[in-house]
Amino acid sequence: MKLSLSVRVAESFSDKRNSEMTIDELIDLAKTFGYEALCMRASQLGTHSPAEQIAEAREKIDAAGLKVSMVTGDFAVPSNNEEGPMLLRDITPYLDLADALGSNLIRVCMKKDEDIEFAQKSADEAAERGIRLAHQSHCASLFETVSGSLRVLEAVHRPNFGIIYEPANWFIAGEDYGIDAIRKMEPYLFNFYIQNHRLNPDGETAVTTWKKGPVPVDHIGVWQEGGIDVEAVFDAMHEVGYEGYLTVHQAFGDIMPVTEAVRKSYEHLRPLTMPRTA
Repeated sequence: MKLSLSVRVAESFSDKRNSEMTIDELIDLAKTFGYEALCMRASQLGTHSPAEQIAEAREKIDAAGLKVSMVTGDFAVPSNNEEGPMLLRDITPYLDLADALGSNLIRVCMKKDEDIEFAQKSADEAAERGIRLAHQSHCASLFETVSGSLRVLEAVHRPNFGIIYEPANWFIAGEDYGIDAIRKMEPYLFNFYIQNHRLNPDGETAVTTWKKGPVPVDHIGVWQEGGIDVEAVFDAMHEVGYEGYLTVHQAFGDIMPVTEAVRKSYEHLRPLTMPRTA
């Protein structure tokens, strides 16, 4: 697996619009600790960004020897709000952004069955440009459950439309996020997000789910215990032969020093990404 650093690491959990780091600082952070790519979000660059700013950032990313593993082009998609699916009504600006950053993967959002038709049309347009679309396994969306995700993936039925496997959201929703779920998702695995939360009735934050209502959690690092079974997740991903990007997706901006968290995440995850030896 290839390690990618989401620019989300410098955002707070609740505020996806602002970052406590510049794109230059994030590039340096990723390069310093050995990440191979950045996962781009609108807090740094999006469809709202001037073309000159995007081109300048692309030059800096290339010069650092990094790639852009995926693009999330606006604020509505990661906010997972009712405006999130609107990119599927006009995917062209997002394709332009991905092209400009040299990425072939775009994150999308779907909230209702009526979004399926637009996902099909967007995937068809994206395919003409060699670009894929993917939806995160995200609470309060059509991908909150394993069965719901599989139903939508089969309904969209496009080879360039898949899933961003992210076990913490399924964990929060009370779903199986282990090997059985991963085997079902295997044909559709386009990206692998990792973050961690601990269930706690007195948790500092409540995550909204359709299945269970608000679920209170504490935000913890992937190197900490009490959340998802990180090692079991990696064993399962190796079992199905996943070799794509693993993206550190945790928002550390209001939890702990970002540089420390990025370093600890790398040190814990890099050994887990290596193929198992007999």
